[in-house]
Amino acid sequence: MPNTLDNTSLFTSESVCAGHPDKICDAISDAIVDAALAADPHSHTGIETVAGANQICLFGEIKSHAKLDYEQIVRNKVRELGYTNPAWGFSCQESTFSNDIHEQSPDIAIGVDNGGAGDQGMMFGFACDETPELMPLPIAIAHALATRIDETREKGLLKWLRPDGKTQVTIRYKSGRPVAIEKLVAAVAHDEDVSAEQVRVDIINQVFTPVLEKYKFVLPGSRSIVINGTGLWHIPGPESDAGLTGRKIVVDTYGGYARVGGGAFSGKDPSKVDRSGAYAARFIAKNIVANGLAAKCEVGLAYVIGQPKPLMQTIETFGTATVSEEMLYGFKDKLIDTNVNGIIERLDLRRPIYSQTSAYGHFGKPGLPWEQIVKIKV
Repeated sequence: MPNTLDNTSLFTSESVCAGHPDKICDAISDAIVDAALAADPHSHTGIETVAGANQICLFGEIKSHAKLDYEQIVRNKVRELGYTNPAWGFSCQESTFSNDIHEQSPDIAIGVDNGGAGDQGMMFGFACDETPELMPLPIAIAHALATRIDETREKGLLKWLRPDGKTQVTIRYKSGRPVAIEKLVAAVAHDEDVSAEQVRVDIINQVFTPVLEKYKFVLPGSRSIVINGTGLWHIPGPESDAGLTGRKIVVDTYGGYARVGGGAFSGKDPSKVDRSGAYAARFIAKNIVANGLAAKCEVGLAYVIGQPKPLMQTIETFGTATVSEEMLYGFKDKLIDTNVNGIIERLDLRRPIYSQTSAYGHFGKPGLPWEQIVKIKV
């Protein structure tokens, strides 16, 4: 809460590792989207994955000319995420598989096939100048920590790590600007023969320290660092906690720092504006900040199923704009056509690019089309 005496406040965001149960499901759903789009760029997908103790279930809809081996896609992805030990109660070899995906509803297809939105909903995009990625600092550091945890496991730097984990970062702000790391939290699954103290030392040295150095912050005091709050964590993944596609929508966006739209992203092709609309909103907001038109920007869009044009388009700059409102909207119109097909074509979204978004957030990553910066004269 803000402290009115010295104009300080705290804000916390969390992230999760790629082997978190919900992220396993996001990764599987997006792997199916990518496989469908690779074979048929006009595929329509709404793939939901559920992962529980020793089982994986697919639900949802698809309309595609692609012939997909769903089980092989699923087992390959689970193996890639590090779940190769049946003793963990969830693995690429022994977990049971079921597929209840069906053909897309003709009531939906009739609108989408004509360039309309695949669903109704509102989407928000955000950008600010707190980090080089133009993302809020709490979620940027939380993602960087989760990424680093997975890197240390995959590269064998910490051989005792298992494929699941969470991070949490609390930032102290003064007069609206980040000034210090207040709290750092990590939860990591580990081998039984490693001590809690060794886990703590290794995570601080191999994860926290290098990430904070990148962002030019120092570690908080020892009492402000929590690693494995229960003392230990041995069994990773869905054996301990079931997973579901789309359940980490705040992690996927801005860590709670900006408003969240009505739908999740993973498993959906770009005709689903929950995904493409959110990407377009981020594209607009990021370019407004990158072009020096504001220090902070939130863009809102809203659509109705079957209709191509947005019902709502808003730009909020929180008093930081350097140009008029009319110029901001003019900039948006030059940057992108926010009709459904306009977004898809401008950002070239009918490609198998979505697996890279299923962990560590959908925004702030280099190379994604909605992250590109375009210089436009206002």
